[in-house]
Amino acid sequence: MTLRGSLTHEQYCDQLLVETEKFREVVRHGDLSATVPTCPDWTLADLARHLGGAHRWVGTIVATRATKNVDDADIPEGSGPAGEDAAALDAWLAEGVERTVAALREAGPDTEVWTWSPVQRTGFWSRRMTHETVIHRADAALTAGSAFEVPPEVAADCLEEWLQLCELPVVAERFAQRWAELFGPGHTLHFHATDTPAELNAEWFLDLTGERLTHRRTHEKAAVALRAPLTDLLQVVYRRLPADSERVEVLGERALLERWLAVASF
Repeated sequence: MTLRGSLTHEQYCDQLLVETEKFREVVRHGDLSATVPTCPDWTLADLARHLGGAHRWVGTIVATRATKNVDDADIPEGSGPAGEDAAALDAWLAEGVERTVAALREAGPDTEVWTWSPVQRTGFWSRRMTHETVIHRADAALTAGSAFEVPPEVAADCLEEWLQLCELPVVAERFAQRWAELFGPGHTLHFHATDTPAELNAEWFLDLTGERLTHRRTHEKAAVALRAPLTDLLQVVYRRLPADSERVEVLGERALLERWLAVASF
């Protein structure tokens, strides 16, 4: 299966830097001891270390052309600085993402490296890390009570990647027992962004009538429809915004949507 993105490798690299800078802005001015509402076991400092560690993990995989997963102990400075010094944490985040982007750019999109997906090339990581950072920036914004917006083409690709990942056999097999309740006759969902131009095609039809999820980018009647501005739609799908928010509209079988949101997560 091909995990195809709508941005180029260079565009993902550029956006990874942009998203990390926005994340760092929250870290620099936020309360590092504050609990992250969407990840309640973490403080903002924990979230920053998680994201910075993920950047350095991928940077190590790409720079070393790893053919298997890299152990945490083999990631240089992977756990971040001790304590809750915002300046030290910010500098560590900046250095890590810069190293990772440099490694990704040097390698290009088609260099063979280990990934946890069937696509064993560096282009998987430039896209995955961009969207990992987008979603954790949403977590940081919720923690700090700050605004969260994503460029439309990035938000649409982030949502598209999520559905592509959910369709992977390795994911479907891992979560088969948990996801079994989702499938059945008439089980279809439609996600519709209400604030994007037609050429972006920011609509998704999810078909759960078979044994596995399939999806397509189209306007099509479904058992339940979720309508919202694109950034809000993305947050609902990733469970960063509740489906009963006044910023979204649910039409049809809400229970099916609630089951999807509760079960279809990693």
